[in-house]
Amino acid sequence: MPLILNGLPPLHWAFAGIGIAGVTLALLFVCSLVMRVPYFQRGAVVSGRAWRLPLLAGLVIGGFLSAVAGGGWEPTWELGVFDRAIGLGPAGKVAWMFAAGLCIGFGTRLAGGCTSGHGIFGLANFEMPSLITTVSFMLAGIATTHIVYRVFFPLVGGL
Repeated sequence: MPLILNGLPPLHWAFAGIGIAGVTLALLFVCSLVMRVPYFQRGAVVSGRAWRLPLLAGLVIGGFLSAVAGGGWEPTWELGVFDRAIGLGPAGKVAWMFAAGLCIGFGTRLAGGCTSGHGIFGLANFEMPSLITTVSFMLAGIATTHIVYRVFFPLVGGL
């Protein structure tokens, strides 16, 4: 199945894992530079600064090269199925995203961390609360997707 963006074929799933690992390492690098919290000043984190900066640069350059190879990139307000179902203009989309951000912030506070924090760092440390939270995130995401696509969008005449 081709991707939505430029009709490109999807990459192997392992590339997503490599990307997540790269972003995690970049996050550790940046946090170790700007945050004086003991967790980010541990030897295991601070000793990796020499190789994390080139990795971070490679992520940015790789994203740029991928955009160029895929036909270029330009900002857009097009949201595909959402536009067909809801049809909000730019101001409505900003309001929708703002409200979604508030919901995400509330959920993050309620869960004691974000999906990435629990799903990547927490599970990597074998933390039971992170396993429960990650499973809850996934189930809620699946349920929400089914409700939006099978109930909400047909009600507003978008699909």
